[in-house]
Amino acid sequence: MTVMAPPVPNEQEDEDMLVPRSGVVEGPMPMEVVPDGTDNTAESQPVEDNRTAKYTWRIENFSKSSVKRLYSDIFELGDHKWRILIFPKGNNADFLSMYLDVADSANLPYGWSRYAHFSLTVVNQVHTKYSVRKETQHQFNARENDWGFTSFMSLGELYDPSRGFLVNDTCVIEAEVAVYRAMDHWLYDSKKETGFVGLKNQGATCYMNSLLQTLYHIPYFRKVVYHMPTNVNDMPSASIPLALQSLFYKLQYNDDCVATKELTNSFGWDTYDAFLQHDVQELNRVLCEKLEEKMKRTVVEGAIQQLFEGHHMNYIECINVDYKSSRKESFYDLQLDVKGCHDVYASFDKYVAVEHLDGDNKYQAEQHGLQDAKKGVLFTDFPPVLQLHLKRFEYDFVRDVMVKINDRYEFPFELDLDRDNGKYLSPDADRRVRNLYTLHSVLVHSGGVNGGHYYAFIRPTLSGQWYKFDDERVTKEDMNKALEELYGGEEEHVMQTNPGINNTPFKFTRHSNAYMLVYIRESDKDKIMCKVDEKDIAEHLKERMKREQEEKEQTKKELAEAHVFTSVKVTTDEDFARQIGRDVFFDLVEHDKVRSFRVRKLMPFTAFKEEIAKEFGIPVQFQRFWMWAKRQNHTYRPSRPLSFLEEAQTIFVFETCTVLLMILFCNSVLLLLAPVKQVEHVDMLLLLVLINLICTIELLFWENYLGKLGQPSRLTSPSSASQGGDFLTLIGHLSEASNKVQNAELKLFLEVELGPDLRPLPLPNKGKDDILLFFKLYDPEKEELRYAGRLFVNNMGKPTDILAKLNEIAGYAPDEEIELYEEIKFQPNVMCEHIDKRLTFKSSQLEDGDIVCFQKSSVQTSQRFRCPDAPSFLLYRHNLQVIHFRSLGKPKEDVFCLQLSKLDTYDEVVERVALQLGVDDASKIRLTSHSSYSKQPKPHPIKYRGVDNLLDMLLHYNQISDILYYEVLDMPLPELQGLRTLKVAFRHATKNELENHSIRLPKESTVGDVLEDLRMKVELSHPNAELRLIEVSTHRIYKIFLASDKIETINDSYWSLRAEEFPDEEKNLGPNDCLIHVYHFMNVDTQNQMQIQNFGEPFLLVIHEDETLAHVKVRVQKKLQVPDEEFSKTSGVCASWEEYLGLEHIDNAPKKSLAANQYRPSFEKAVKIYN
Repeated sequence: MTVMAPPVPNEQEDEDMLVPRSGVVEGPMPMEVVPDGTDNTAESQPVEDNRTAKYTWRIENFSKSSVKRLYSDIFELGDHKWRILIFPKGNNADFLSMYLDVADSANLPYGWSRYAHFSLTVVNQVHTKYSVRKETQHQFNARENDWGFTSFMSLGELYDPSRGFLVNDTCVIEAEVAVYRAMDHWLYDSKKETGFVGLKNQGATCYMNSLLQTLYHIPYFRKVVYHMPTNVNDMPSASIPLALQSLFYKLQYNDDCVATKELTNSFGWDTYDAFLQHDVQELNRVLCEKLEEKMKRTVVEGAIQQLFEGHHMNYIECINVDYKSSRKESFYDLQLDVKGCHDVYASFDKYVAVEHLDGDNKYQAEQHGLQDAKKGVLFTDFPPVLQLHLKRFEYDFVRDVMVKINDRYEFPFELDLDRDNGKYLSPDADRRVRNLYTLHSVLVHSGGVNGGHYYAFIRPTLSGQWYKFDDERVTKEDMNKALEELYGGEEEHVMQTNPGINNTPFKFTRHSNAYMLVYIRESDKDKIMCKVDEKDIAEHLKERMKREQEEKEQTKKELAEAHVFTSVKVTTDEDFARQIGRDVFFDLVEHDKVRSFRVRKLMPFTAFKEEIAKEFGIPVQFQRFWMWAKRQNHTYRPSRPLSFLEEAQTIFVFETCTVLLMILFCNSVLLLLAPVKQVEHVDMLLLLVLINLICTIELLFWENYLGKLGQPSRLTSPSSASQGGDFLTLIGHLSEASNKVQNAELKLFLEVELGPDLRPLPLPNKGKDDILLFFKLYDPEKEELRYAGRLFVNNMGKPTDILAKLNEIAGYAPDEEIELYEEIKFQPNVMCEHIDKRLTFKSSQLEDGDIVCFQKSSVQTSQRFRCPDAPSFLLYRHNLQVIHFRSLGKPKEDVFCLQLSKLDTYDEVVERVALQLGVDDASKIRLTSHSSYSKQPKPHPIKYRGVDNLLDMLLHYNQISDILYYEVLDMPLPELQGLRTLKVAFRHATKNELENHSIRLPKESTVGDVLEDLRMKVELSHPNAELRLIEVSTHRIYKIFLASDKIETINDSYWSLRAEEFPDEEKNLGPNDCLIHVYHFMNVDTQNQMQIQNFGEPFLLVIHEDETLAHVKVRVQKKLQVPDEEFSKTSGVCASWEEYLGLEHIDNAPKKSLAANQYRPSFEKAVKIYN
């Protein structure tokens, strides 16, 4: 056995299907030997850990063999045993059938699999270059233990002695086999296997990922991006250059796949955009245009043009006179036809093909009139990086749908655009530039017109090794075997379902094929494939990436140590004073903004208090810690001080007890609410819960302790019989709680008493009847709320007992009349109730941690201020929201933000907007609400004072948005709403063309008023011409309006309005004349059914008495101004019962050009980059 050489490209295209053999029993077959007829030789030199080998099999007396199938000797490759299986007379086909077989499949363990890339060759012993070689790869397993080619080569060709495959009746067969480990997609490491990393798919961003990988692997482009000016204060999510630099840096230096969220955020995209698939070539254009814009007036200005910009010349040259017109245009990519072209060269030939303008299509040459001419395109110059967009998608005019062209289309590794003496070049092209290109990357689309998947094959160094970049995964690829997939076309299959029966091959279409090709010019290769290293990267970017990496490592470290450490958040009075009235209006504090300590779970709480003493300067004896508790009304308050027993525990045990007791409390409430029929189980259930609680705490402690020592441990929960659904729910909650304890954080309030000199004082004793209340002071004049302090009160005392103290805290006179309110909750609604000062605290249901708001009596201020008391102020704050305002013309870009109350009236909102925009008259502001579903403006704007408040503007199907769109009108909105705007298309009587007009009139106007207004704006055939208004829909006339019809009854949202001159022949109709509608239509085959499809502009025609159809057709031709040759293709169908005449012919009207952004379903949005 010899070392397997690199696969040789097959010069003959492979149309055979790769299938497992048929008609052979599963498992190994006994060796069938032709006596004195075969000579099996095997030579082996192991490479790549004995995983690649070549085997040669010489079969003598080949044509005399009468057996149906023939096996080679077994050859070994590493630990794997293989053999070749052939069917000398064909496997139910007139072809030699040949397979690679796993020789020891019956002895392999259950679930075995083996991945191999192999080739099989019938050697031509006269001219080896004519040997027939085919290759494939397969994942072998128990069900498919052989794989190969049913139609390897024609038997007639094989047995023909003159062809060289049989010499002295000896056939030589070679097998080249490379065995690889089957890829484990979970454990696969792209960086380790290939040196490159992939990009994460956000949902439907594979098209973007494939393009970004292609651009990144053009080193000159990467260097240009690195040199775009950015600064340390930029944020990647708001700066496209910085986001792209960060992405490229991570692709260059990261070990894991890279996220693209920052980049799409910099584009102004949201989650909705991330789940919309777009066209990769459209994104390429939009991104390059945006980068060009960002590069202006920088050191890299013009770099995009230098890389991708080429020029071609459109020309028209007269044949019989000396006249030529030409226009030079630039391009960044070329769109090449696939349909009707077998390769890239054929597409270029079609691109520069000359079109002759003659006959009815002569060219109007200046000063020479109509002339025969030739029209075409030639290239002035090609860019260093040539991007070829293959037009796999096109519009089917007959079916009125987009379709994908999956035809076979080949492209070379080397592209010579100077071929045939430079036939693609214009006369003034620089012939000194050698336009020889080498293939750099292939972007592939797999799927159909309504969706699919993109990935890329890239040759990063232009060496022989290709890589496949498929989102997160990067793999090495053999491009020779990948080409068949990338070319597209059809693949032949043979269904081997009935052994012994000649099964007819069938073909299926490959839906994965090349969509975009990137070539690099050989003469510019050294410049384009330049070295990019750290000196090209800005220092602030490297520092930013270093910080990100350190933060990432720190996060990973914290996660790894989560079972050892926990977070303790300590809140003080200083936090209350700093946050209340600024960051916080409800409750007391945001815990994310207080001091946090990361401590070991096994640290004694007494040691933790020592740490607090060092940090805050408060001796241990002056500290008292309170637990925070989340109440059922979703508020979060200090609930009780820690006991001496609790402070004697470790942080972990205390934390565990706390969490589990909270769960127990919640579930106990659930049990108490259980149906009456289950009451007899409640006591037992609570007992079981307590037992489980104690066991869980103990087990969690030892689990943590053993985990700390690095020893294996396993938690086992107490077994229990089924005690009913409620019990199982409780145990489930406790189990869930025990899992969450590992990541729980402890929140504490540190109570400290300070004297006038701010030195700590001994803490007051807290009796069982004492409660701790927190106080907020409200000033209605300033609309200001601040933290006033805390007091211990006896629950049997009354608020009157502390009024003097509260006045002292607020700085009021001792006898100042004040009002007290209890802040109860703020979700979903604000509840802040007045406290009766005559009742005891207990009667008012006040307890530890409750909040009391107080203020001066509001009796005399209720009419002077917007929020005269604390409840109204809290309600106002609860309804405040930051609203993002966007121009209706640019619905993706925030123009400004305003903080408004959801209770603000319509007038208050538009006044704030007008003030922000500098508009004097607020009535000229028109607002439009945001749709939470389409993420777009609603179709209809908000009417003047059509809503009561801001909340009505923001509410959409129970969802509250924070976006509003605005317009600045040229007249007040109330006045505009009194008018009706109609869009009317006017058809000229002689020019046969349409022009659109907007008619704005009072709603009570008539159609006659519309026509009079239109008369002043259009060109008429004569001053006294009469006009009429017609309603058109789906290319058919539905109504002719009377001049007296009211315009408020016209719906131009769904119907088109067309105005035209009243023809003279219709003014004098005879008693037997009739007016009919004329439509254009054609029959369309849709899903094997013929359907009529209307098109074009319908019109009205007078039919005179006794007039023949032939005469009518003459008048129709004259009206349409159509040449005889074209009109002869038109047939007429008359349907008198509907009074219309149908003209059947092909729609030859020019269609809108189908640019790249139209290669998508109608529901997709165009690619836009907003920032």
